[in-house]
Amino acid sequence: MSGSIISRLAQFADAEAVVFGDTTVSYTQLLGLIDDWRAFLDDNGVRAGEVITLEGPYSPESCAGLLALIERDVMVVPLTTLPEAKRTEFLDVAEVETTVVLAADGTRTLRRTGRTATHELYGRLRAAGRPGLVLFSSGTTGRSKASVLDFVKVLGRYKEGGKARRILSFLSLDHIGGINTLLHTLCQGGTVVTTPERTPDTVFAAIEKHRVEVLPTTPTFLNMVLIAGSISRFTLDSLQLITYGTEPMPLRTLQRLKELLPQVRFKQTYGLSELGILPTKSRGDDTLWVKLGNSGFDHKIVDDVLWIRSDMAMLGYLNAPAPFDDDGYFNTQDVVETDGDWIHILGRRSEIINVGGEKVYPSEVESVLLEVENIAEATVTGRASHVTGMVVKATVQLVEDEDQRAVAKRVRRHCAAKLEAFKVPAVVEVSNARQHSDRFKKLRSAA
Repeated sequence: MSGSIISRLAQFADAEAVVFGDTTVSYTQLLGLIDDWRAFLDDNGVRAGEVITLEGPYSPESCAGLLALIERDVMVVPLTTLPEAKRTEFLDVAEVETTVVLAADGTRTLRRTGRTATHELYGRLRAAGRPGLVLFSSGTTGRSKASVLDFVKVLGRYKEGGKARRILSFLSLDHIGGINTLLHTLCQGGTVVTTPERTPDTVFAAIEKHRVEVLPTTPTFLNMVLIAGSISRFTLDSLQLITYGTEPMPLRTLQRLKELLPQVRFKQTYGLSELGILPTKSRGDDTLWVKLGNSGFDHKIVDDVLWIRSDMAMLGYLNAPAPFDDDGYFNTQDVVETDGDWIHILGRRSEIINVGGEKVYPSEVESVLLEVENIAEATVTGRASHVTGMVVKATVQLVEDEDQRAVAKRVRRHCAAKLEAFKVPAVVEVSNARQHSDRFKKLRSAA
């Protein structure tokens, strides 16, 4: 299956395949890099079924390496550059047998760890002669979970015949979103644009320079774009579509983006490492209602929680029980409300704040907080209370320094005018600490 995808690339010949910084690689050159990887894997005796990392920047060499490793039928564990303690944790959980580290200049270093991977999920893939993909969750509220997917099923989602587009791959190859962008774009003969850094200005400079048409990203990053004022500093006439996912979008953020980029279509996406990226249809550019597609997916709602069944669902976790029911539906833990076939994702059940028996969804309060003057970013969590069990706590970052008491007073006054009393933050804290993960997803454990 991976070989068939690689064979498709030759038809696009001199078209641009991957852009990384100032380097542009054509499809012919990408195939040459894949050949280099094949020789490297042969020289180092890499065998089918090995558990092997691919560590380094999202570069043309990394893209070629991923395709060559899939073709080799290994269990590939893509990783970005990590703190040593986190890297050690991931290598242990994944039972990594071989590491391949790719330097910025393309130099490859392969080392054997001395481990033997014996997890039964690997055994199932080896017995079937299939490559595997191991992806770690962001672990924002605890230990990261390691999901194992059958890469043949993943590849089965990507077909020929679509429109070739220039897409900026915001998420790296260690995330299902980055994998999806790469495979989808290459199968259509499009161009994947990657950036060494992910700041608002570097991303929008790349959009301007490389005529990017599609930007898949996160609500947290888009809010950072608004704070930085990047939209006004770059020519963005090539940009046609912004997709957003991974967490609820504050409605005010979406509305402000639409005002600044009226020519751009906005689309909400939905996906999980455990299930893949679902086809979706947004109800409109200025609403948060979405319809989930059924091509390879099915869903149901039980007690207001979304459950999804996927043709490419993971086999399971390496380090946790898998929350599938007897019919193969996965518990996403996302609480939703419905309007016919349309759903509105309110947030994870674990993040709901129970105030005296009333439910508070953090994303609703955060959207209102972003309307308050001088607030750049807001994260809402619960704090224990002897009276109501929990109260709402808001941790905010400011655009400019200001007396915290004045900020708290303005926040409560604004929220009281927009929200029910139990949703108004009882605690308002000003902090300069980062409130998002490296994947630009809100980090509630830091609030």
